[in-house]
Amino acid sequence: MRKKTLSVLLTALMVASMAAGCGKDSGGAGGSSENDGELKGDITFWHSFTQGGRMDVIQEAAEKFMDENPDVNITIETFSWGDFYTKWTTGLASGNVPDMSTALPGHVVEMMDAEAVIPVDDVIDDIGRDRFAEAALSEGERDGECYSLPLYSHAQVMWYRKDLLEEANLEVPETWEEFAEAAKTLTKDGVYGCSFPCGSGDLMATRFLNFYVRSGGGSLLTDDLKADLTSDIAIEGINYWLDIYENCSPKDSVNYAVLDQANLYYQGKTAFDFNSGFHISGVETNSPDLVDSIDCAPLPRLKKDDPIYGAETSNIPMVIWSKSEHPEICKAFIETLYEEETYTDFLAATPVGMLPSITGISDTEKYQSNEIVQKFSNAEQVISEAVELSAAIGFEHGPSVEAGLLTSQSIIEEMFQDIITNGTDVEKAAKAAEEKMNEVFESVQ
Repeated sequence: MRKKTLSVLLTALMVASMAAGCGKDSGGAGGSSENDGELKGDITFWHSFTQGGRMDVIQEAAEKFMDENPDVNITIETFSWGDFYTKWTTGLASGNVPDMSTALPGHVVEMMDAEAVIPVDDVIDDIGRDRFAEAALSEGERDGECYSLPLYSHAQVMWYRKDLLEEANLEVPETWEEFAEAAKTLTKDGVYGCSFPCGSGDLMATRFLNFYVRSGGGSLLTDDLKADLTSDIAIEGINYWLDIYENCSPKDSVNYAVLDQANLYYQGKTAFDFNSGFHISGVETNSPDLVDSIDCAPLPRLKKDDPIYGAETSNIPMVIWSKSEHPEICKAFIETLYEEETYTDFLAATPVGMLPSITGISDTEKYQSNEIVQKFSNAEQVISEAVELSAAIGFEHGPSVEAGLLTSQSIIEEMFQDIITNGTDVEKAAKAAEEKMNEVFESVQ
């Protein structure tokens, strides 16, 4: 599916500017539009918290806010991340976008480029700017203004089955070589060592390739923001994951998206996987008898004496759209989401899966008393350390549209599919994908 091109961006920019008469100028101060200071009006909130627990907490927070502000109505609509991207990019030109929403870091850069969102520095300051990690705020910063603020954080790490490793007398892998050996050894008796997903319409193959490339100190983008899929480390990484696919993975994974991949681990059908702390709740729901058998470790390294690194941190942000007629309501509601009671309840909907993006929460009695937080204290530590060591894919060069497009276009996924399905030479396929990606980059400049 083709995403945003230059013409769409320009159209969106003009429409957003015309439709946003109440954008930066009218809503920037965060004050009410009502003379008496009371909040009044209707807003729409789009979010991608599709799991029941998180969705319920957000709905309860909205209902409480409306009870306290009877002239306010908040309509909540929920979309998967893939559907959300399509929804807002196609809706931008027609003005069919919400008043506020969650997003992904790559989305925010595109939103800023289209002048589709407004600064939220006043909200950040009200919550406490020093409570947020500077790196997380910088992902939505431009010209000294912040256009997003992170609601929660997590990072990608290596998940494994303790019981299967123990049965095979294997140690937790520390290097990619050890990982491949263990995954191949554990591929038996209806269990795959590690599924390699490369379904189009998702970013999973990009994510896995990025792990390997980052472990070697490389990047999928050059310093001047060109795609780099033909470097020595990238070609090595492509071949590595092809070997995993051939020897340790279900062949259907050539079409797997994120949930297809995760479900295998949830159901006990894979020994290893790469994901965030969301895997805990997934296993607990699908295979509760396996909860005691899972844990995570840092991503594998090329050599044992290489430093532990991070390859992908996600600081999930919220934004306020320029088209909103009531940015003051959005800002007030966002602030309530960070209130200790509500915020801790929200994080507890997926404990360890969602780590706090502000200080002063993780050390509270309520947060620490959570059974999953206590049980998976090692996992929380591993993930917390990884959060500090990395950024969103491609953001090692700073926030950019190119980084967002790197993960949204499925070009790397299609490259792997071409190699696996058609037998295309690796270097030829990598070169073609690199050229295709750079053509997309040029179309939005």
